[in-house]
Amino acid sequence: MIIFPAIDIKNGKCVRLYKGDFEKITFYNKSPINQATEFFQSGFKNIHIVDLDGALQGKSINFAVIKEIIKNVKLKIQIGGGIRTIESINSWIDTGVDKVVMGTAAVENIGLLKNACNKFKNKIAVALDIKDGLIALSGWKKQTNISAIDFIKKIENIGVSRIIYTDINKDGTKKGPNIKDTIELSSKVKIPLVVSGGVSSIEDVKKIKSLTNSNIEGVIVGKSIYDGDIKINDLVKLI
Repeated sequence: MIIFPAIDIKNGKCVRLYKGDFEKITFYNKSPINQATEFFQSGFKNIHIVDLDGALQGKSINFAVIKEIIKNVKLKIQIGGGIRTIESINSWIDTGVDKVVMGTAAVENIGLLKNACNKFKNKIAVALDIKDGLIALSGWKKQTNISAIDFIKKIENIGVSRIIYTDINKDGTKKGPNIKDTIELSSKVKIPLVVSGGVSSIEDVKKIKSLTNSNIEGVIVGKSIYDGDIKINDLVKLI
């Protein structure tokens, strides 16, 4: 199972949100490059980066900061946040990222998603941010009435490499991930799922890792690392 430590970037700094609320934001002292370096030196192979300014504005805002990480840290990086054009995807692929994560653009324009999957084989992931079973868009500001399972069924055969499934009600709360709904969803779809939102302890990660018969490929761990609830050295042992 892949463990993705997370770096969310706003105004060039490491942050975490509470339930996706930009009014409930915590800034952390380490710069994104220093945090990425720590993850790399600790032994992680993958990292999950979100450009929160990009998610709000619909275009990559922290490109220079993230490019610096890519240049200096030899990790498989999956990047999301405001990536809504083929040109933007292409620029990230050219910098050397492992996966480009589409969210709002994928849901609002399946044709664009198909085009991206055809052009960049095995490089496109889709982030679905879910609240009460329904997809939210635009940095979680826009609630739709589209169910997660219905949307995944629509895109199942176009070449999406993974789905990042975030339960907004859990994200940043450290109250445990929504494993039940994620397992249920993973049993109904073919695309591998990555669990995101609410991971509070090393036991949560172990529980997800133990789900060997599921379609769950990995887990994203964020706030619990930054707040010290999960020690990096303990987490890296589970890779």
